[in-house]
Amino acid sequence: MNKTLFEKVWESHVVFSLNKKIDVLSIDRHYIHEVTSSQAFEELKKRKIPILRNNKIIATTDHNVPTKNQHLPIKDVLSKFQIETLEKNCYDNGILFFGLKHDFQGIVHVIGPELGITLPGMTIVCGDSHTSTHGAFGCIAFGIGTSQVAMVMATQCLLQTKPKQMRIKLEGKLNLGVTAKDIILYILSKLGPDGGTGYFIEYSGYVFKRMNMEERMTVCNMSIEMGARGGMIEPDSTTLKYLKQRIFYPKEKEFKKIKKICKNLKTDKKALFDKEYKFNSDNIYPIITYGTNPSMCISISDPIPIGYKNLQIKSLKYMGLKEGEYLLGLKINYVFIGSCTNSRIEDIRLVSKLIKNKKKADNVYVMVVPGSKQVYKKIINSGIDLILLNAGFELRKPGCSACLGMNEDKIPYGEYCLSTSNRNFEGRQGKGARTLLASPLVAAITAIEGKIVNITEYIKTNTIIVCK
Repeated sequence: MNKTLFEKVWESHVVFSLNKKIDVLSIDRHYIHEVTSSQAFEELKKRKIPILRNNKIIATTDHNVPTKNQHLPIKDVLSKFQIETLEKNCYDNGILFFGLKHDFQGIVHVIGPELGITLPGMTIVCGDSHTSTHGAFGCIAFGIGTSQVAMVMATQCLLQTKPKQMRIKLEGKLNLGVTAKDIILYILSKLGPDGGTGYFIEYSGYVFKRMNMEERMTVCNMSIEMGARGGMIEPDSTTLKYLKQRIFYPKEKEFKKIKKICKNLKTDKKALFDKEYKFNSDNIYPIITYGTNPSMCISISDPIPIGYKNLQIKSLKYMGLKEGEYLLGLKINYVFIGSCTNSRIEDIRLVSKLIKNKKKADNVYVMVVPGSKQVYKKIINSGIDLILLNAGFELRKPGCSACLGMNEDKIPYGEYCLSTSNRNFEGRQGKGARTLLASPLVAAITAIEGKIVNITEYIKTNTIIVCK
């Protein structure tokens, strides 16, 4: 029988089926952080239920951590409490914990792949919606709620309804200045915020095949923004090459097993999907959002669409924009480069390449927040920190930072922030803050210019080489 990549991974993890709709799914890896785990630990403690397999759980601090003066005692009361609680829970239960002082600390969806803890064909969960990031390795990875976090801790399994399957195929040649972030935003603009609801998505085609692992992670990361349960890409030689460079690189014997697993993790030619979409990358240009959900986006040199529904009218009012208006020339005072979508070393390298020997515009405050301590070390060791410093960019320590405004890093009321993060909901980056999502490339150029510019023309004029 012909099967999809998703079916092969799912079926190999079904412990048993309760009925035709609900399966008991075994979980290979469980990532936890300081915000959504404390209630789960408390629930198990209250019911005197032990953690079944503590070696399957990896903990880190990321969501509510300070990104300045991490060596000093935490001032924020809630942040301090959450981090100390997680540390104690991990210590009491023998769980591997990457705290603020640990060399492996960072955003949960950055450290898993970069350390080699995320491996092809796994089932992965975390109390965070952007767990879909790990699907870049051919994993079934998705976010779960606090009660489910407790369930996985107690049983290493989850009750799950098998989602429908969608395939998104992308062929063609990339236009100048187009990155993985532009590609996923373009797909979101076509499918909308609920176009993937009830589905698990497989990304296939020439364009995704050519992407490096960091780019694939960016795409899978934002699958959730179209309502999908998650997204995944077939593992291949690019995946294996990436894993060989990881700190927790599997020993030779185990690596041979992974190589063998990868060979089977392919969608069969005659496998059927519940829904399929085909796009051509020739139609994709550098993109930016204009509204209050990630699917409300346009090519950066196009006007805001006219004649949309009430949601757009409400959204534009919040954003201080109008239908038919161009974003070109819009003054931007804040730029945030970071988040689990775009805070890896490849993202920061691209930024440094664009800003080398340049200065940020006087009106702009630029915050660069690496996704992990490992990324931060690479920035320092490669001299990228000096390029950032000379350009007037502020380099901070790892954390989710201004992505979600839970921590101290917030954007002031009414200000526009050009952000490389994944969500632009009302108040996401701070009360009244107005978020414009874009790629690290767009963010870097915006920081230099202090306003939105035509990226394609800027690259041509400045003879910048940014694409493969």
